[in-house]
Amino acid sequence: MRYPEQIQASSLPPLYAEAGTLQDMLLFTVVLALFIGVILLWLGRHGRVMWLTVWSAGLIVSSILYIGADLMGYV
Repeated sequence: MRYPEQIQASSLPPLYAEAGTLQDMLLFTVVLALFIGVILLWLGRHGRVMWLTVWSAGLIVSSILYIGADLMGYV
């Protein structure tokens, strides 16, 4: 057989062995997306660009929903 049937946790790289690190990086990315969404919303409203306003509002809503789900323990 080419691959072993079971992979032991000790054989995984340290980054993948700790799922909390990956979760923290994902949360940081979502918070960063929230800030970027606020900036893009302002730019879209200021420049009267409808698609940018709608897209950034969707980014803000999805970021807030993800952060809320993470705080409540659903993620």
